[in-house]
Amino acid sequence: MRNYLFQLGLLLVATSVFGQKVPSANWSYTIDKTEAKVGDKIEVTFTTPIPEGYHIYSNDYGDCPPLKAVFNYTQNSSFELLGEAKAVGSHHYIDDIFECEVADFEKKAEFRQQIKLRSSNPDIVGVLEYQMCTSDGMCVLFEYEFKIEGLRVSGKSVEEAKPTEPEIAPETVEEVIENLDTEIEVDQKINLAAQNTAQSSEGYTSFAGLISKDSVNYSSYQATSKEDTSSCEIKTFEGSSNQNTTSHWGLFILAFLSGLAALLTPCVFPMIPMTVSFFMKDGSKAKAIRNGLIYGVSIVAIYVFIGTLVAVVAGPAAANWLSTHWLPNIFFFLIFVVFAASFFGAFEIVLPSWLVNKADQQADKGGLIGIFFMAFTIVLVSFSCTGPIVGSILVQSAGGAFVKPLIGMLGFSLAFAIPFSLFAIFPNWLNSLPASGGWLNSVKVVLGFLELAFGLKFLSVADQTYHWGILDREIYIGLWIVIFIMMGFYLLGKIKFSHDSDMPFLKVPRLLFAIATFSFVSYLVPGLFGAPLKALAGYLPPMSTHDFNLLDSNDEHQPYYAGEKPLHEEKLHLPDGLRGYFDYEQGMEVARKIGRPVFLDFTGHGCVNCREMEARVWSDPRVHKLLDEEYLVISLYVDEKTVELPKDDWFYNKKGKLIKTLAKKNSTIQECYFDANAQPQYALLDNEGNLLQPTKTYDLDIEGYINFLQIGLAEYKARMTN
Repeated sequence: MRNYLFQLGLLLVATSVFGQKVPSANWSYTIDKTEAKVGDKIEVTFTTPIPEGYHIYSNDYGDCPPLKAVFNYTQNSSFELLGEAKAVGSHHYIDDIFECEVADFEKKAEFRQQIKLRSSNPDIVGVLEYQMCTSDGMCVLFEYEFKIEGLRVSGKSVEEAKPTEPEIAPETVEEVIENLDTEIEVDQKINLAAQNTAQSSEGYTSFAGLISKDSVNYSSYQATSKEDTSSCEIKTFEGSSNQNTTSHWGLFILAFLSGLAALLTPCVFPMIPMTVSFFMKDGSKAKAIRNGLIYGVSIVAIYVFIGTLVAVVAGPAAANWLSTHWLPNIFFFLIFVVFAASFFGAFEIVLPSWLVNKADQQADKGGLIGIFFMAFTIVLVSFSCTGPIVGSILVQSAGGAFVKPLIGMLGFSLAFAIPFSLFAIFPNWLNSLPASGGWLNSVKVVLGFLELAFGLKFLSVADQTYHWGILDREIYIGLWIVIFIMMGFYLLGKIKFSHDSDMPFLKVPRLLFAIATFSFVSYLVPGLFGAPLKALAGYLPPMSTHDFNLLDSNDEHQPYYAGEKPLHEEKLHLPDGLRGYFDYEQGMEVARKIGRPVFLDFTGHGCVNCREMEARVWSDPRVHKLLDEEYLVISLYVDEKTVELPKDDWFYNKKGKLIKTLAKKNSTIQECYFDANAQPQYALLDNEGNLLQPTKTYDLDIEGYINFLQIGLAEYKARMTN
């Protein structure tokens, strides 16, 4: 026992000796404004550089043993803390020792605290307790004492201004507003109450105008100058974090499943027969296996290398450009048309003769080039559909994290490559079936019709983002009806191409496929007259492009909220008759005026999942009622190509880039506030721009969506009445 105590004593002494070598941090603070009034809010930013090889634990993680940073203020009536200090730029990870999530800072630590001034002489004093730790786990607890100085505050203290009369339970709207905010002038309160009764059709509530216009800044995502590279304030809900805390294995599995799902997209599935055609050559089994493996490895290597390189060098905007710009979409559309013509027998797609001749001379080298070229084509053409999935993985590299994007891209591309590799290794599977020649050609022709149908999606994306008006919804549906009617007649043998074999009688499989095809056409026909066709919501142009709608009898224009006409409404629209706005600042200001929480919708013209959410979830009467009667909807299109900002509204983002278009502005807002670039993303905000719930993405669970909206509404009302 004595020996044990002696060893313990030595350990404690050694710990104290090592602890003396750990330096304290050099903390400082700044205030966002030095002149204010009683009742104003200020933001104090605490920062410190961190020496190389050290880190400081943050305060934005759960119940994990390492001691969090803690701000202890000397409470008094001269100020009020608005929530806890928010960590900015902390790194979240799973601690190997404690096996739970922690968060820390390296190189620089930053906390931001919002404070409401209650006195003309605020006495804001406190102590920050934090741990400075070495890379090998040696931590020392330090304290930083601070006193906020340099403030000039005008106005009477809140304590002096409080009425001496006892509070009376409110019975009218005027009294409700009186009790909610003592800083609003009496005549202003009366006007607000009148608005709530006389202008209820414009959406006013009893919370109208309770948040002062001077106390909010909806444009904090903008840099103050080109040289301003300060960190964005990521919006979080209470202790939740927008950082991806998924373990490496969890991320790999999620990315793998996303890769499998990507195979079912219209850009990928029709490419499978191209793989079969390319690899359907005579050769040994060993060569087929080798070529198939090289093909799969090439797909994985291209996705991992180019995808991660794009994330690091070009940023998340590159994936958005590839999936929404007219040039790649028109190119992809033409590729699908060429593929369809080839499947119909117009010509055969082969490698250039010079490459084939060179491949004959140098078989191995030429074969590798051809295989790699085919893999690159698959990746390039499919990226328009896989871009949103890949983008959600790549965005993690924006903050300097490289391991997770590599793991995510590896998982995604591996699942994506496996089916193509199998078809490359076993291209003669189709030939082993009875009547392989004729059957295979029929499959290719059918897939040619599908190529035409799916290729229209690329043309539609370009048409919507640039508002050309050449492929509205009814035209798109009409083309699909024609294509699938012709495919049905082909299956019945009424249409024949040059490479088709004679068909003396109709076989049962072809009859069943023909029945399914004509049934699908029957489903499409009502869409010409305004039927929503929810099952195809992600593939069809939005209802706002439908000129001839017999099912919509409500042609009356609903009044604007607060009489405020939405900017860009001539080009941008909300589904299902919803009212809303398309400019962030305008929408937030209208919501503040009328006293409603904000439903922020990051969307895009070419976003398949966005259209599906609108058709399947937003169309539910309960969801629609909540969005229309309780929230103010702001839809921010990140791929709108035609709307340029007025020169007075140009700004620099916090990466030093000048923003001139609405799409770039909306992308900047999403990336700065929510550290994301994939759509759809939905955020519920109060009138100060703070989250009411963690953000939500693609989810067809209607009950869960209703719960999301109702909880956010309850949180908003609770904040406004406190």
